[in-house]
Amino acid sequence: MENKPSPLFAQTIMDWYQRHKRALPWRDTTDPYLIWLSEVILQQTRVAQGLPYFQRFAEAYPTVQHLAAAPQDEVLRLWQGLGYYSRARNMHHTAQQIVQEYGGVFPNRYEELLKLRGVGSYTAAAIASFAFREKVAVLDGNVFRVLARVFGLSDDIAVPASRKVFQRLADELIPAEAPDTFNQAIMEFGAIQCTPVMPDCLFCPLQQSCFAFNHGLVQELPVKSKAKAARPRFFHYMVFAHGGEYYMRKRLSGDIWEGLYDFYLHESDSKTLDTAKLLQELNDAGIAVQESHLLPPRKEYRHVLSHQKITARFYLIQLDFRLKEEVLQEARLVPYSSEKIEVLPKPILIDSYLKDEKILLNL
Repeated sequence: MENKPSPLFAQTIMDWYQRHKRALPWRDTTDPYLIWLSEVILQQTRVAQGLPYFQRFAEAYPTVQHLAAAPQDEVLRLWQGLGYYSRARNMHHTAQQIVQEYGGVFPNRYEELLKLRGVGSYTAAAIASFAFREKVAVLDGNVFRVLARVFGLSDDIAVPASRKVFQRLADELIPAEAPDTFNQAIMEFGAIQCTPVMPDCLFCPLQQSCFAFNHGLVQELPVKSKAKAARPRFFHYMVFAHGGEYYMRKRLSGDIWEGLYDFYLHESDSKTLDTAKLLQELNDAGIAVQESHLLPPRKEYRHVLSHQKITARFYLIQLDFRLKEEVLQEARLVPYSSEKIEVLPKPILIDSYLKDEKILLNL
């Protein structure tokens, strides 16, 4: 660390915050439930995208008791489009945990908050400081960036061990009399002033004391090693249809999109479908389909996740028979009307296909 911590840093950041902060609904409350809800939604999500989701969740589930009592499918459907669905599943579980183990009252200390599922050090610090004014500093991407640039920290923020370096500095800087304001301020400063690309250094109140600015290292800090390249996956979906119903299944744990609904999936090593292999697989599953039934897909869909790059094709198969019950159970398929499909929680990739085929599927 090149620059020494100064009490002026916290005051400068907080003064800037009072002049430039955005009006956001979760800043107008000390309700730990609403603060927690906002933090879960905003993890790996931009504010502009997360805001309408926060508003919908707060309206549908105004208290932790309401969220705990909701069916998981309903929660996942409301979450649809945000991605990282484990956040929604953990959120639902944690709401039930708070109701059952804490009498519906949020823990009011950082260490106790860490015991909740899906609540890591950042989220616990945010709730503890914003709702209960506990002196515990938050560390998110914005905070890492501000601290690295202002104080000249070259520790790789992608390495877990580096967190201790940044946490130690943040804990030294946070004022005991205003931990909530400081945490909000430094995150907001990173979000709209000290941005990843093209930060507003010209009008920055920390310009004179900023190590990165004074040494021409603004674009080099923070140091973050590159993540592994996303692995490609090729999905071939069989959209079985019969009598105005479409066969879908609920995805199990152990893979992406747990708890969401999609169609019969044949995954391969290529975006070119091995028809013979597929037909043999379907025949073994008790679904007798002819090659002529496989209508060529009209469009290819791509969806990029943090570590996976999915290419998907959909094959609509109009069956002239209803699948037998034992076949449905073995393949985990259930027939749904278009109206029921509309309210099922689905991956955004599936939803995009359904919207494209809305006339065909009567959606």
